[in-house]
Order: sequence, then C-alpha cells, then structure tokens
Amino acid sequence: QVQLVESGGGLVQAGGSLRLSCAASGRTFGSYLMGWFRQAPGKEREFVAAIDRIVTSTYYKDSVKGRFTISRDNAKSTVYLQMNSLEPEDTAVYYCAASRLLVATRPSEYEYWGQGTQVTVSS
Repeated sequence: QVQLVESGGGLVQAGGSLRLSCAASGRTFGSYLMGWFRQAPGKEREFVAAIDRIVTSTYYKDSVKGRFTISRDNAKSTVYLQMNSLEPEDTAVYYCAASRLLVATRPSEYEYWGQGTQVTVSS
C-alpha cells in the first residue's frame, strides 16, 4: 500500500512557474514508476510526465516538453514536477500516481493516486 500526498499547487500568471511535490508513505517508493496526471473541468484525466524507478528515463506529454521537468528523490520518497512557462491551458487538478509497470502513460496502469492539487494559470 502506498499513500501519496501532493502539494505546491496554486494560482500563477501565465509565464510563471510552480513546483509540485508528491510525498509517498511506505518503504517501497523506489519500486514504483511515478507519474503526474492532470484533469481539467469536463475533460478526461491525461498523462503529463513519468519517471522510472532508478531515475534513468523520463516521459512527457508533447505539449509540456521543454517546460515541465519531473524528478524524484528516492531517499525522501518524493517526486516533483517543476513547471515553467505556464500557460492557461495548463490549468487543472494535478495528481501524482504510482505504477508497478516499467513504463506507463495511461491512468488505468497506475495503482495508487494522490488526492490532487489545483493549478490555476491566469492569462
């Protein structure tokens, strides 16, 4: 069992930056692929980024490449999402999630989810 708690969301102007954090409970954090998803009102939850267990590979949604950076600190059982050059289209609730798979970009491939943190980008 893994419990995930996100933090760091908020209101920011377009072009600004935010850093999301996701703290995990348990001693098996390093066993999971970690991902970030987001869900805007009236839309389906979508993949944003993922990072593998040993920090050798990262994966990104095309529209966030070059602006967002996912990272993890296995010693702190925490995964981060640094978001730069934010756009109004990035407004959504952001969720972190954990998967036992080596690579996963679909919500159904993730077993554990946090409660989400709101990110609002004003124009």
